[in-house]
Order: sequence, then C-alpha cells, then structure tokens
Amino acid sequence: MIAMRAIVEPNKGRLQGIAAREPYDAIMSRVIAPAGITYDADTVGGVSGWWCRSETVRPGEVILHLHGGWFNWGSAQAFRNLIGHLAARTNVEAFIPDYRLAPEHPFPAALDDAHACYAGLFDRGFHRVAITGDSAGGCLALGLLSIATRAKSNQSVPVGAVALSPVTDLTLTGASWETRAAADPYFLRAQAVELVGSYIGGHDPRDPLASPLCGDLSDLPPIRVHVGDDEVLLDDSLRYVERAVAAGVDARVDVWEGMAHGFLSGVGTLAASNETLEMIATFLTDRLTPARR
Repeated sequence: MIAMRAIVEPNKGRLQGIAAREPYDAIMSRVIAPAGITYDADTVGGVSGWWCRSETVRPGEVILHLHGGWFNWGSAQAFRNLIGHLAARTNVEAFIPDYRLAPEHPFPAALDDAHACYAGLFDRGFHRVAITGDSAGGCLALGLLSIATRAKSNQSVPVGAVALSPVTDLTLTGASWETRAAADPYFLRAQAVELVGSYIGGHDPRDPLASPLCGDLSDLPPIRVHVGDDEVLLDDSLRYVERAVAAGVDARVDVWEGMAHGFLSGVGTLAASNETLEMIATFLTDRLTPARR
C-alpha cells in the first residue's frame, strides 16, 4: 500500500471529466488476469457488455456486476479481469453491462440500463441472479436491488447483493469526506462534486434511486458491503448498512484497515484483496445455490 500511495497520490483529484475515461480504463485493465476464464462480448436486455465465464458453470445462476467510475468513466471491457476473478471463485457466469455514462447520459440512464439488463437475464433463462457493484456501480447495484425487490415478483427478486465501497449518498454529507480527506490517496470532495453533478444534472440528489441511503431499505435480500478504512466513501458504507440492519435486513459491512478505494483490484498482490474475494465468493455461492441456503 505504501508503494501504491507513492504512485497515485501525486495525481490525487486529477481524474476529471470525460478526458479521464482512457486513463481510468488503463488502470483497471492492469488487474492481473485470472486463469481459466473466457470473455465474450454480448448484448443483454438491449445493453452491450462482456461475459466472464469459467470452464464449468452452474446453469441458471448469474452475477450481474455494475462497474465503477463515478458514473462518468469505466467500461465492461476494462473490468473483465477483476470480475473474472469472481467468476473463477464462484463457477458462476458474470455479466458486466456497458451502461450509459454521464455527462452525455445523466440520471437515470445508467440505472435504466442496469434494470433492462437485469430483466434481460431472466429472458435468457437465468432464474437466480446476484447483483454486485463497485463504487458508483455499487450505488447502481443497491438502487437496482430496491427496484427489483419492490417489483414483488418471486421469480425476479435478486438472491442478494455485494457492494464494494459504494456511493450511497449523492449529497456527499458523510463525515468521512472530512475525516478521511488526508488518508484517501485518490479523491477530493471538489472532484466528486463535479462528477456527481454531471451525473445527477438538475435532479434531486436525495431521490432514493439516486442515493440508496435515502430509500426504504426494508424487505431487501441479504447485502454484504466491503470498504477500505482509508477512503472518503467510508461513511457511505457504514451509514447504509446501519440503516439496512435497523430495517431488519441481513446486512454486514467489513472495513479493511489500511486499504484505500478500489483495493480489490490488487488481487494477486494484496492479501486483503484475496481474502475479500473469497468472502464475496462464499456469500454469493451460498445465496445462488439453493442446496447451500
């Protein structure tokens, strides 16, 4: 982590606007590739993206992963290696959609695409779906979780969700924006204000579909959240899980000491990344496979 900080901290807060898309994808593409995973481009529910598949998969089960990038950056192709590790550990197919990005496509375009892709998986014959997401994708994953659960169709309720350092409060009022401002090697509040503004446009950031923290969290399926202790989004995770538990949801947050935002991309290098992936894989397997539930 010390070596990583020495590389990234000089550029803290500099990823801004659509010009950051190429360097951001370059960063995510450097994740160590997992063994035994194949990748295929496809379109699900009218949304293009990439499949990550291990050599053996369990039929009917699927992971839908919504990638990060502050709603403005990121691509399914760049996240293939990271989610490929999850597919390898679960033996479950994973699909990463290329949802529309801001500022060209502001809220709720990304969430609409996520919902369309989710419905498309059931049209493909999948009947057990877990939703995962990281950072801004974690925001979308938790928003989609609420939408799909409120639909009250037993055939289309997600079995569970995993959010990695999710953005849950687009008003950016979490205390960690101050208490972790120095510890976070990546983001500045002014940077986040600009990126969130380009995504939300003139919409109310307190809309529960934009900020999952503001929503009704009752009756949601089990949720697991992982976050680093050294990131400005720490309180977004802590407050969301606190509210979910208070609403009676099986929810848990693991806070990883000394870890910064996106630490899971250190799989193969960081022990915390490897352990987190194993915990996520165990949870998803337990939720997706009826015999283990």
